[in-house]
Parts: sequence; structure tokens; C-alpha cells
Amino acid sequence: MNHKKILLVEDNPDDEELTLLAFEESNLLGEVMVVRDGAEALDYLLGMGAYANRDVSFKPAVVLLDLKLPKMDGLEVLRRLRTDERTKFIPVVILTTSIEQEDIIKSYDLGCNSYIRKPVDYLQFIEAVRHMGLYWLFLNKALST
Repeated sequence: MNHKKILLVEDNPDDEELTLLAFEESNLLGEVMVVRDGAEALDYLLGMGAYANRDVSFKPAVVLLDLKLPKMDGLEVLRRLRTDERTKFIPVVILTTSIEQEDIIKSYDLGCNSYIRKPVDYLQFIEAVRHMGLYWLFLNKALST
């Protein structure tokens, strides 16, 4: 059983449900924490606001970050994560519907580890999540900070 935590930053309830279902169907469902906007993502990762009592020494194995979020967009979340010593090495995978070249360039420029476009087809989405989960949860060797 994999005990690594995934942080899913997703404001669309349908995409959230689909992502969780894809992890479940791929037998990768461990502990997934879901936050629904950029500000909440930063609060969770930095132990602020509603998460002020959270032990921030327990970091997610990967953050799945949508770009189009309320309160603070995904690019700003990424920018702030990469400038904070506590979070700069947490793997961040952009998981979005955007295929805009500008979004891809900005994401990598700000330090994302991977950029994945959400497939529209359900079976393709499940397969993409399965591959992503296998890599980030089992194959990738993250920094211990």
C-alpha cells in the first residue's frame, strides 16, 4: 500500500471526481487531499489559515495543479511555491485543459516538473492518470527536505 500523499488543486467538481475515480481505477488511490482554489492550496502547503495547525513537515509526493483557479491562478501558486524554501522542491504537475503554448512556457519557466493536458476521453484520462501516478508515486525519487 502506498502511503504517499497527493495534493489535488482543482475547482471543477466534475474534474475532481474524474481524477479521484481514475486514481481508484488505477489502484493508486492513497491519500488524496483536495483543495479547490489557489489560496487554499498555499494555505495547505504553507500551514496557514484553516491549515495553521497542520504539520507542514509532511509534504505531498506530488501536487496536481490546475491553472484556471478562483482566488489565485495556478501560475501564481506555482510562482509562490518555487520562491519559498519550504516548498520549492515539491514536485508540481500541471494538470489542465489548456494547450496554450504561453501557459506551457510559463509553467515550465516557473518550475513545474511536468505539464499534462487533461484528455477529454474518459479511458485516455484514466490511462494518463495511471501513468502519472506510477511515475510520481513509485518511480520518482524526490528530495527529502
